[in-house]
Amino acid sequence: QVQLVESGGGLVQAGGSLKLSCVVSGRSSSRYTTAWFRQSPGKEREFVALISLNGVTTDYIDSVKGRFAISRDNAKNTVYLQMNALKLEDTAVYSCAARAGWPTRSGYSYNYWGQGTQVTVSS
Repeated sequence: QVQLVESGGGLVQAGGSLKLSCVVSGRSSSRYTTAWFRQSPGKEREFVALISLNGVTTDYIDSVKGRFAISRDNAKNTVYLQMNALKLEDTAVYSCAARAGWPTRSGYSYNYWGQGTQVTVSS
């Protein structure tokens, strides 16, 4: 059984930074493409970023390019999302997800999900 647990969310002022972590347990994280998604009230879940199982491939939604950086440390079975220059519109519940396959932005393709961590950006 693969489990994902996110941490690192919180309240931050606009322009600030947060670093989210996603710990994969049950099997080695190196087996999985891992992605971050977010969802805010009244909106559909949105892809944010992904990283391939070996860390070579990354992908970002346009609105976070240049501000967010995804990385992984397979020795620690952990995937990170460094979020800089946060904006009010980044406020959401951020969830990590994993799949044993090629990188894809489609949330429907991910088999394993964490519970999410709240990120709130204030003015």
